[in-house]
Amino acid sequence: MKKILLSSLFAVSIFCAMTSCSSQGESRIHADGREVVDFKVLTFPLEDVKLLDGPFLKATELNVQSLLSFEPDRLLAKFRTEAGLEPKAEHYHGWEDNTIAGHSLGHYLSAICMMYKTTGDERFLDRAKYIVDELEACQNADGEGYIGAFPDGKRILEEEVAKGDIRSHGFDLNGIWVPYYTQHKVMMGLMDAYKLCGIEKALVIDQKFADWLYTIVENLNDEQIQEMLNCEHGGINEALAELYEVTGNPKYMGMTRYFYHKSILDSLAHEKDILPGKHANTQIPKLVGLARIYELTGNESDRSAAEFFWNRVVHHHSYVTGGHCDHEYFGPPDTLRNRLSDGTTETCNVYNMLKLSSHLFEWDAKPEVADFYERALFNHILSSQNPYDGRVIYNLSLEMGGHKVYQDPMWFTCCVGTGMENHSKYGRNIYYHNNDELYVSQFIASELNWAEKGLKLTQQTGYPDEQATSLTFHLEKPVDLTLQLRYPYWATQGFEVLVNGKVQKVESGPGSFVALTRKWKDGDVVELKIPFKLRLESMPDDSGRVAVMYGPLVLAGDLGPEDDPEAGELMYVPVLMAESRNPADWLEEVPGEPNTFKTKNIGRPRDVVFKPFYQTHERRYSVYFDLFNQQDWNEREAEYLAKQEQQKKIERMTIDFIQLGEMQPERDHNFQAEKAFNDELKGKHYRQADRGGWFSFDMGVYAGQPMALAFEYWGGFPGSLTFDILVDGTKIATENLSNARPGEFFYKIYELPDRLTVDGGKVNVKLVPHDGHRAGPVFSVRTMKR
Repeated sequence: MKKILLSSLFAVSIFCAMTSCSSQGESRIHADGREVVDFKVLTFPLEDVKLLDGPFLKATELNVQSLLSFEPDRLLAKFRTEAGLEPKAEHYHGWEDNTIAGHSLGHYLSAICMMYKTTGDERFLDRAKYIVDELEACQNADGEGYIGAFPDGKRILEEEVAKGDIRSHGFDLNGIWVPYYTQHKVMMGLMDAYKLCGIEKALVIDQKFADWLYTIVENLNDEQIQEMLNCEHGGINEALAELYEVTGNPKYMGMTRYFYHKSILDSLAHEKDILPGKHANTQIPKLVGLARIYELTGNESDRSAAEFFWNRVVHHHSYVTGGHCDHEYFGPPDTLRNRLSDGTTETCNVYNMLKLSSHLFEWDAKPEVADFYERALFNHILSSQNPYDGRVIYNLSLEMGGHKVYQDPMWFTCCVGTGMENHSKYGRNIYYHNNDELYVSQFIASELNWAEKGLKLTQQTGYPDEQATSLTFHLEKPVDLTLQLRYPYWATQGFEVLVNGKVQKVESGPGSFVALTRKWKDGDVVELKIPFKLRLESMPDDSGRVAVMYGPLVLAGDLGPEDDPEAGELMYVPVLMAESRNPADWLEEVPGEPNTFKTKNIGRPRDVVFKPFYQTHERRYSVYFDLFNQQDWNEREAEYLAKQEQQKKIERMTIDFIQLGEMQPERDHNFQAEKAFNDELKGKHYRQADRGGWFSFDMGVYAGQPMALAFEYWGGFPGSLTFDILVDGTKIATENLSNARPGEFFYKIYELPDRLTVDGGKVNVKLVPHDGHRAGPVFSVRTMKR
């Protein structure tokens, strides 16, 4: 009965879409596949766009070397082990040591396929073929279609999950770390191998695996499915939708509804912002998948959810860089002032938001989507790669006085994986087209080959160091075409367009596309002059906490070398003292350094040099600064400096830090628990052990030094909250938090006996509630010099 229902729903959605799409105007275009909606524009294949000299070509070249440094046999090792085959090399470490093993191979396969299309380098094609051959060997050894790298995964899914024995938490399904998230990456890698590299057997492997996956979910009822989906499952709905698009088998589209997470997606479809307190990157891939499903079924509810989500994230949850989240979680909307840390703006999130943006732009070619894409591309994605060795960043810190932390490329995390892809596909979103329009969405030095029109377009620019670009047509014969040029939202100083040296009339304003319709001839040149302007963008909840923008660029205030204590740890982030909120009044250009400025006697205690964030590396910096006029400063100086001094003192004394209730910090500190849960208060996560439970974690300490633990609490929780704090099995304190300090966060310090730190390294901290009591809530813990 369930199979019939799924097929019927699918058929109805297809019928509705097909009967409505004929009403679309001629300005739209139909895709070549099974899409049932018409698009305003479509992107060009990667191989049709060649990058020219500039920051994006350099980033691509660095990624070429990174991708070639990885060994496919090490990425495949655990797949072979789980298939009963002898691994050909030692597996990689980091997350690949755990039950999320295999996700990196999926990212890598997608990245090398995209890099093959971007560069034409046959070495990437050869690697893709080898990986697919090895996955085929693993699947054949299994005999039932399964491929996987996480230990005992097949048995757990078949013998427990498929039978309705489901134990699901935020990142754990029956003891496996996010299995469907990992399978999504592998399935998308196989699809890219098929679509981009033409490797036929990759599609066969993908289908066989999806058929096996169907046996896991087909007999689950709705309650069991929703319980299963409480565990992060990535965008596996997208992978199944892609299988439908290629094969036409409605079974795969029907399967996407087994991965429809009602508590999230129904709320978004009804325009309810349920994001506060949610793990950010758990949600975005669900919406990317819904966007693809909408294109293939015409289901307007899926489109509504995707668009509403995009608007809420971009306009109410994002920082000036285009990134969002703090320690991986959404906070309350429009509340970002106090959510600045070394754990802001996870790169995976931006990767996925740009994927979602690509879908939305193809639907309607809205300028604001292209503007957001530019913001996030320049200020986060380009900022997230080390320009010397290609290492990438997990969380791009927006901490005031922070610095960038690059990943060890051989210690795999999710952002090492998405980083492989980010810098392999820059040509994908520069140009778009429909039947008679060519859109220039991004100003990136490149060459487009539109074979269908007999047209090559060369974009020559030093942007963003140059505030201009030029477009040269190379045509086999004249062609009638409308050229659509993005007029950025920030270009309030004008947008000059010249065709063959003649100035054109521009009637639209910032945040639009400028249309040039004519019969284009070989050698025609279009020049754009886009003057940059300095401006401030303030926090939505504090107009005095500001970032400096110059054209499309976020400027970071340089605070000195990251390893220089006088420039960083021991010195305050300066405040800016100015009566004017126009930064052009108090910034002057630094000669010989493009897009670089220095404050003019308004920094306290010193002036600051501002330079593009994407060019700021191995330096301490601040993107946000507090701006005061004299009256404000007179009223707040003592309080402001006292708070800065207190925070700096805490940071100077901190040896190790864990933010409880958040996935990666807990995994980094060997978090263990029984009958413990996490929750959120005022945008901050915490842990609490229920009656009869406990939780523990490891903390770094120094040898032979007086040490202490600093626990961060909220003092307004009622109830029975008495618990013991044990360190390496020794009770060091008994705490009672019941209504301890209502209405405020506070730290409490517990001194460690010297004998517990004599050997240095780590200590184990355990919280155990008294009978009938709970332990916590605890928000964060630090080990500190006493």
